[in-house]
Amino acid sequence: MGDMPDVAPSRKHTEVAVGILLDPQGRMLLTSRPAGKPYAGYWEFAGGKVETGETIEQALRRELHEELGITIAAAQAWRVTEHEYPHALVRLHWCKVTRWSGALEMREGQSMRWQTLPLDVFPVLPGAYPVLAWLAAEQGFIGFTHRLE
Repeated sequence: MGDMPDVAPSRKHTEVAVGILLDPQGRMLLTSRPAGKPYAGYWEFAGGKVETGETIEQALRRELHEELGITIAAAQAWRVTEHEYPHALVRLHWCKVTRWSGALEMREGQSMRWQTLPLDVFPVLPGAYPVLAWLAAEQGFIGFTHRLE
């Protein structure tokens, strides 16, 4: 019988629905994280935690209405990634959103910027890097990288 290695207890994932809002010109909406939240001032795609009993689409619909004042059309997960932050282990359900109604309002005091690749906002939440690389590949940016500092 060998010794069992010490295994740290696994952290519970926080499920997060994230909307990649794309306008007719192919630009994507990024917003800044408000003061008082972890990574305040970092740029991110809008979204938030999935509450108990919600589907990804229901959570995304609620979060985008709370944060941005819009009502989205149907949305489904495009990719799923995981990222470990010091404060949370998150499973990110990335949804492309191309149709919504209502005018964009920054209801949490955040800033917003429509962006194309390469981005001109910085810093970006580290959990978004894989998705930015996939979007870059779709748009033909071969070898795209995003600076990390």
